Amino acid sequence: MRKVLILLSALWPATAGAAPDGYFDLLPGVTLESGDTWISNDERFRLYGVQSCLRGTLYTDRNGAKRDCGEASLAVLAAYIKDTKPACAAVAKKAGIAYVVCYAMVGKERLDLANILITSGYAFASLDHQGMPYHVPYAVSERYARDKRAGLWQFDDVQHPAILLSREVNARTRKAAQ
Repeated sequence: MRKVLILLSALWPATAGAAPDGYFDLLPGVTLESGDTWISNDERFRLYGVQSCLRGTLYTDRNGAKRDCGEASLAVLAAYIKDTKPACAAVAKKAGIAYVVCYAMVGKERLDLANILITSGYAFASLDHQGMPYHVPYAVSERYARDKRAGLWQFDDVQHPAILLSREVNARTRKAAQ
């Protein structure tokens, strides 16, 4: 892993200030829709390969209080945007959403924002319709976060959003078949 970071650092020169060519700055002030999606200048963006907790889904904190899982994901994304001022680049566009990859400078390290969110336990690897991760390294990071009980994984009733989304799709399929 360290070799990969060194190689990426050598290939991707550090910049002070503005984002490098092909990238745009993700700065505080965007409208966050969730812990993985935002609107800026009337355009929707979503982190590629990431699924945040769904807003309106609940988990029970250590004091027994019910908390909104999606709001927790959103708050952590907002904090990373504020603290690291990431730079992003579009990798695909579909249905009016630009899917982006972003990097954040943490100290002298350039880190993948999606990976930061997933390893901290406040986002998940997004899965395709067959249940396979869009980006396998994110699934590995998710497993690491779950094993370490990082972030939302420390709470026993947190569910992977893919489980909830698949249940919703299955319910719609059954209803349409009736």
